[in-house]
Amino acid sequence: MADPGTQDSTEEREQPTLNRVIGPGLLLLFVVGDILGTGVYALTGKVAAEVGGAVWLPFLVAFVVALLTAFSYLELVTKYPRAAGAALYTHKAFGIHFLTFMVTFAVMCSGLTSASSAAKAFAGNFAEAFDLSLGEGLGLTAVAVGFMTLIALVNFRGVGESVKVNVLLTCVELTGLLIVICIGAWALGGGDGDLSRLTEFNSPPGESAFFSVTAATALAFFAMVGFEDSVNMAEETKDPVRIFPKVMLTGLCITGLIYVLVAISAVALVSPEDLSEGDAPLLKVVSAGAPGFPLTIFAFITMFAVANSALINMLMASRLLYGMANERVLPKILGKVHRTRRTPWVGIIFTTLIAFGLIWFADLTALGGTTALLLLCVFTIVNVAVLVLRRDRVEHKHFKAPTAIPVIGAVACAYLASPLSGRATADYKVAGILLVVGVVLWAITYFTRRRHTA
Repeated sequence: MADPGTQDSTEEREQPTLNRVIGPGLLLLFVVGDILGTGVYALTGKVAAEVGGAVWLPFLVAFVVALLTAFSYLELVTKYPRAAGAALYTHKAFGIHFLTFMVTFAVMCSGLTSASSAAKAFAGNFAEAFDLSLGEGLGLTAVAVGFMTLIALVNFRGVGESVKVNVLLTCVELTGLLIVICIGAWALGGGDGDLSRLTEFNSPPGESAFFSVTAATALAFFAMVGFEDSVNMAEETKDPVRIFPKVMLTGLCITGLIYVLVAISAVALVSPEDLSEGDAPLLKVVSAGAPGFPLTIFAFITMFAVANSALINMLMASRLLYGMANERVLPKILGKVHRTRRTPWVGIIFTTLIAFGLIWFADLTALGGTTALLLLCVFTIVNVAVLVLRRDRVEHKHFKAPTAIPVIGAVACAYLASPLSGRATADYKVAGILLVVGVVLWAITYFTRRRHTA
């Protein structure tokens, strides 16, 4: 009778590997497309409601905090160029199954809630773009489910096809934001708009502007997340140790600059009070700066932007499960790779089914803050993990962040995740519910594994 350990080793040797097709250009567009996502299209008005005319400042602070954490991710992804990202780094640093599982679950939740929310937003914009009366129930849900099915098929088809679709969608969503920036520059150059609003703070009487900025930053941070998803693609990237540092930092700087310029254009052309009303603040900016611009085009642009968010988050979630299955934190079946397509097909099916459930049953309108909260907690752990893992030596050269950066990054992320930042109470309630579900799933997984190994 064959030894079970030998059988596992044979299966691992026969398991096909993921396909390395992502070069520097595709990786840069992946990072830019993931960060741009849908956040800035909807969050600008909500940030203005928190901070007033200085709406650009929270986006700038969020960019700085994201940049600090990116240095930690770069040290770890070049040191351990494998799929699974934050969950893998937590596993290596602390070796606590419960903590690793909860980080995996938190990152997966952030991706799936974002993707499912994007699917619903896609359905709404689809109806608006084609002037369809789908109602608020079954019609929109059916479109969202159909859209998520299409995303799953593209994901299964291959990472090469997925990143090529990402290139197209990133170019479209980037075009939308550049239109806002150009319209703002044109209007301001013609004497329209009011730049004096840029220094106005919407602080309650007796309260420091600092707390208004931190509360708005806690919200604006949702628009900056996404760079961390790219490390889950390390096993499908050509020479990840060499290209990741330059590409991730370039992508973050590009998106940070775009966000600040969009925020300046928005508040200069539309008052913070008007900007904070409704769900489409950038449409108001375009209408104010260029009244003759066909607004229907923006419905299509937003539709493509949310499609890109869904695609990238579903790519990330399936690779995360694949990576942690290979680390024996999750059931081994989730790490299965299709022999011809070389994609993690079981992980794709599993995450797509969860997304279906979220689309059908969950109210996703207020999950942006919860997503940011979960990721800020994960970022705090990653910034600590990079310091813990300094004692773990590897044979190859890799990027190394100055020690002060992860320390500052951990403190900044922990502060923005705490009630001290002025974060909404609802964020903690939703995150708490999700984490309770995670604890239950961990218990089931843990005791199932113990029973099989007994």
